[in-house]
Amino acid sequence: MYIIPAVDILDQKVVRLREGDYQQITSYDVSLEEMIETYRSNGAELIHIIDLNGAKGDFSNQEYLFNIIKKTDMKIQYGGGVRSIEKVKELLGAGVHRVIVGTQAITNPDFLSELSREVGSKDGKTEKIVVAIDVLDEVIKYSGWMESSPIKLMDYVDKCLNLGFFRFLCTDINKDGKLGGAGIELYEKLLDHSPFIKLIASGGVSSMKDIEKLNKIKVESCVVGKAIYENRITVEEIKHWNLDALISI
Repeated sequence: MYIIPAVDILDQKVVRLREGDYQQITSYDVSLEEMIETYRSNGAELIHIIDLNGAKGDFSNQEYLFNIIKKTDMKIQYGGGVRSIEKVKELLGAGVHRVIVGTQAITNPDFLSELSREVGSKDGKTEKIVVAIDVLDEVIKYSGWMESSPIKLMDYVDKCLNLGFFRFLCTDINKDGKLGGAGIELYEKLLDHSPFIKLIASGGVSSMKDIEKLNKIKVESCVVGKAIYENRITVEEIKHWNLDALISI
């Protein structure tokens, strides 16, 4: 299992939200460039960046982010407001390593099939698409976790797999931003249903003990954000874990 350090950006500032609530923001006195360099110099290959402005349909951060991406050899897993095939292509063309799709994939029944044809099958880039599944008590949430989908969780996973998408970023909303531990039970259910999916766990990771639990159930990787900023997990610990994991991202 690989640990992916996470950075959320709002108005070009590094922040964290609690349970996705823009009214519960913690800002950090560090720039995105500094965060990337810290992780890069400590051996990280991949960083998870969420554009919180983009998630609201405001792409004022995009030029800033693209300029940073061009200057680094760090692989970027990017999410935030990716709601069209054109946006996916634009991000991949700008050098983004993986693009996260969420709301549009749920609300538009044809989006994933079109994406599979236009990006996946055509260019062999299915592995560069990460399907985000934000879950609250096994209900899929979208649009900033404000709306609930009638689609059953496992049915949605099956639909994605049938279209060639196999990497999922699953956030347990009950756990996110609270440093209360990862949603092990949810991830176990997903992996029991589909053992061969590439599962990225997100939400609640607060210590290396949580990392060990996730590793035990064989998730592919996990996203860690607030625990780093709050000094619950150190960059050195991430470095040593990823080196020992011997996984190429």
